[in-house]
Amino acid sequence: MKKAILLSSLLFGAVLYPSFAQTASTQQTAPTRKIEVAGFAEMEVVPDEIYFNISLREYFNDEKNQKDKVIISTLEKQLIKAVADAGLPKEALSISGVGGYQNYVDKKKKPATFLEAKQYELKVSSADKLDGILAKVESRGVQYANVSRVDHSKREEFKKQVKIDALKAAKEKAGYLVAAVDQKLGQILEIRELDENIQYPQPMYMKANVRAMAMESADVVQDSTVEYQKIKISYRMQAAFEIK
Repeated sequence: MKKAILLSSLLFGAVLYPSFAQTASTQQTAPTRKIEVAGFAEMEVVPDEIYFNISLREYFNDEKNQKDKVIISTLEKQLIKAVADAGLPKEALSISGVGGYQNYVDKKKKPATFLEAKQYELKVSSADKLDGILAKVESRGVQYANVSRVDHSKREEFKKQVKIDALKAAKEKAGYLVAAVDQKLGQILEIRELDENIQYPQPMYMKANVRAMAMESADVVQDSTVEYQKIKISYRMQAAFEIK
């Protein structure tokens, strides 16, 4: 009989204990008071990596009679020398494409002539040397020259800094909002990166017509000023902080 009573008491206690433990746990894990805010930061930098597309093509000095052809190797040598004279390394200029076109003058008198063309990519740290370089290449051999893209050699470093600034802005915002209701900011609970935005605007040339520019004497062409908008890097960071 005593054993039966003791066993009943143990079972009854086992039923009550989980309920008590659950109540105690609920009381100990009260919801954390917190504030969530977003911080924004941006940076504008002048690009130091500018990539130009330059296309050269063969042509005839005597276009009507298709005589005295200026071949692509002659134009290429002029471009290579102009790049070297501008103080740029050999690696700054590379071939990006090779092609050509049929030159139709008078189908009744002469058949079409195939003229070769080559495309190059020129990397410079600033665009102020482009006028002087192209002025040393025969203007009729320059098909076009334009900017393909711009970048900055320290872009990744700048991205890190902007993220840090955005997070600091979030902390500052959380701090003055919490202080407005006579509370104090606690430790950080969560960090999230909301969005990234990097803008690479295209430049506006002071001299738009490359052929007209190159018609000037190579000795008198001055390095022109190219108006560039800056690269804009921006980040938005979200952070959650404890309210003490």
